[in-house]
Formats: sequence, C-alpha cells, structure tokens
Amino acid sequence: MSSQFIANAGYKEKVTESFNRQEVMKTINVSILAIRPGEIELEFPYQSNLTQQHGFIHAGIVSTVLDSACGYAAFSLMPEGAAVLTIEFKINFLSPAKGERFKAVAKVKKTGKNITVTEGELFSYSERGNQKLVATMAGTIMSVYDREGVKN
Repeated sequence: MSSQFIANAGYKEKVTESFNRQEVMKTINVSILAIRPGEIELEFPYQSNLTQQHGFIHAGIVSTVLDSACGYAAFSLMPEGAAVLTIEFKINFLSPAKGERFKAVAKVKKTGKNITVTEGELFSYSERGNQKLVATMAGTIMSVYDREGVKN
C-alpha cells in the first residue's frame, strides 16, 4: 500500500461506531467482516424481502451496500473530526444477485485532502461456496467538516 494511505490509530473503532449508526445496514442485516486502512469487507445473507420480481437481490440493495462499503473504505483514512458523504457513484451490474450470501469489498484508489476515489465489488456465494462477481462500483467520496447534521 502506498504512502498516500495513512489511517489514524483508532480507524477501526471510528468506522465501526459510524457503521453501527446506519439503520439501513441493520435493515439489510449487513455486518462488517474486515476493516483495514483504505479497505473494508461487508457481508449480508440472502433475504427474500430484499428481492425484485425474479427473486434476485434488488439493484437498489446492491447499490446501497456497495455505496456504504466505498464510503467506509474512504472513512477509514479520514482524519479525526471528518465525516463522510458520497458525491457520486457509478455501478455496473454484471450478473443477477442470487446466492446464499453476498460480500462487498471496497478499496481506496486515491486519497486527497477532501476527495477520495474508491472501487467496490459485490460477490455472491452459493451453497457450495462458488463465488460470482455481481457488480462493481466506482465511488467518489468527500470528507465533511463542521457541517450541521453530519456526524463524524
């Protein structure tokens, strides 16, 4: 990892505390698997109440999980006092989101003073453990300071 990726000593606690405030992640039953400087892995199980008409996990759910993963990968490198918000993302859906469980992996590609560029991938896993790439995301994330209503 290059020298541009520098995390604060308490980055894991900071990310976990913020993640635990996200009610949407609780609704989807998403949990953190791993946190490293500039990287995060999230996981959630298949749930029929999150599907579209064909029984696949809905694109909005896939987008939501990848957006959070990209945001928290960026947040892990932000200085104390910074909060995190997404500026934009682009998502590519590569195959139907079907499987027993799903894992989102996001990594920081480049950090800046206020803007961080990230990449995320969502994988599905079958009962037999087969892995399939479902979607990719490119995200642009911003550091926010002293904005009313935005917690760090």
